[in-house]
Amino acid sequence: MRIVRIQVDGAAQWGQFDTDTVYLTRGMAGERTGATVALTGATLLAPAEPTKIVCVGRNYLDHIRELGNDTAGLPTEPGIFLKGPNALAEPGGTVQKPDWTESFHFEGELALVIGKQARNLTPENALDAVLGYTCGLDLTARDRQKTDLQWFRAKAADRFCPLGPWLETELNPADLRVQTRVNGQTRQDGRTNQMIFDVVQILTYITQFVTLEPGDVVLTGTPEGVGPVERGDTVEVEVEGVGVLTTLIG
Repeated sequence: MRIVRIQVDGAAQWGQFDTDTVYLTRGMAGERTGATVALTGATLLAPAEPTKIVCVGRNYLDHIRELGNDTAGLPTEPGIFLKGPNALAEPGGTVQKPDWTESFHFEGELALVIGKQARNLTPENALDAVLGYTCGLDLTARDRQKTDLQWFRAKAADRFCPLGPWLETELNPADLRVQTRVNGQTRQDGRTNQMIFDVVQILTYITQFVTLEPGDVVLTGTPEGVGPVERGDTVEVEVEGVGVLTTLIG
């Protein structure tokens, strides 16, 4: 089942869709209201309503190597950082390249959206907490990531987390192809089975010390191939079984 968040009469609405028909629901995972709208022509919104966006850094070995961070061996636990809800951006939207960075990078990722409150998850029930899977774009001011005390400005500025286009609920995250294209050219092409920490390990680790709430987002890390984008570029993140997230750089 695919779950979408769209704008209807100026308000955000959740729905389930099949082909071009969106069946509106009472909230993110609620029952259908009986109302329908056409997906064609609808304004898509980021399919999440997070209290926080929890991100995993350096979760693919080749990405660690391309950034020159492999001197101490593989990480022994996931490296976590946060983005706020301010960072969300809608599918198909435009994200302005900030004037305060000279090195604005794309990082395409598999993203999870949490469906129920989750604390102290176990390997047996971790995936039960996931409502659906989608495409995420972790935009990064790489130069500020290297100079600032925290990654707040580099990773969590406004609209630095495009998400979408929708949630796919029936998906096995263990071995999915994740691709990023810039202006039609493939720049990243990896698979989630290359992750150092898989989705289950990520969720069990995070929820040892943070309660995940319905609507929260988890970004799972990016494959190798990251690089700069400039004004006028089009970035596409494609996750197998989900679809394509398109973002314009303004």
